[in-house]
Amino acid sequence: MADRLNLLTDIDGVAVGHSTDLALGSGVTAIIFDAPAVASCTVLGGAPGGRDTALLDPAMTVDAVDGLVLSGGSAFGLDAAGGVQAGLREIGRGLQVGTARVPLVPQAILFDLINGGDKDWGLHSPYRDMGYAAFKAAGKGAFALGTVGAGTGATTATLKGGLGSASAVSSQGHRIAAIVAVNALGTATIGDGPHFWAAPFEENDEFGGLGMPEAIDTRLRLKGGNVTATTIGAIVTDAQLTKAEAHRLSICGHDGLARALLPAHLPLDGDTVFAASTAKRERDDMASFMELCHLAASVMARAIARGVHEATALPVEGAQPAWRDRFADRIA
Repeated sequence: MADRLNLLTDIDGVAVGHSTDLALGSGVTAIIFDAPAVASCTVLGGAPGGRDTALLDPAMTVDAVDGLVLSGGSAFGLDAAGGVQAGLREIGRGLQVGTARVPLVPQAILFDLINGGDKDWGLHSPYRDMGYAAFKAAGKGAFALGTVGAGTGATTATLKGGLGSASAVSSQGHRIAAIVAVNALGTATIGDGPHFWAAPFEENDEFGGLGMPEAIDTRLRLKGGNVTATTIGAIVTDAQLTKAEAHRLSICGHDGLARALLPAHLPLDGDTVFAASTAKRERDDMASFMELCHLAASVMARAIARGVHEATALPVEGAQPAWRDRFADRIA
């Protein structure tokens, strides 16, 4: 469609905002829904961190949330959801419980505490304020990718990670998109070269159009030492979904994660994928849902590659090089 930006904001009723601190080497990304969205999530990494993820289990009572938060900062970053929650409460959003309103903003975090940024923030972490700033920055239309928001301090085993996004339209006209902060223990690229594991899913040369290399190097490449990582993201569609269907869609998002990162879902990864429906378009048959499941894997794989492809190195001594540093001659 002519108005597609190939971003999460291609989904009607979704806004995205970033808060980025390059000196800190970390950031926050807020995903805000115009109206409560049916949501669920799946955690397949062995070392996850999150807030209010339990309520997204299909067996739990609450169906819909006001937003989602992706953040750096490891456990300190969990403060970011409080900032987003404050912003939502400020504008009158939230679940009505008696005379109180409680904005619901589940969150996932990634580990970026040893990437060279200045984490000496004193008594209280900056993440609550960064969450509020990301909420205030949230808007429709284009938003930045790469070393921004939750992807600011992200790294992989071989190259700087980053914030990526991609979208697609189903044969029935339903829109679906992914957003992801790529901070993997493994790699998004093949061997020591510039090619991406997600190459078979690429559209319109969105991460360089390099295709696959002649030879595939599957040797294990990991971040050194006892280091935790985590790739966190969300799949959002305008198709009507039940909470159980959103849960299934989040699982299919992990399929895309596993196709774009090698290896994935390790004991020290915290890989978490949310899924949400804005319910702007009706959907009442299994075939259309299965197509959305297929597209969930595709957009997640593409978003991961875009996050690494668009990243730039942090402005600190010894920063991990970005794809654009290593392979500048391959940029069109």
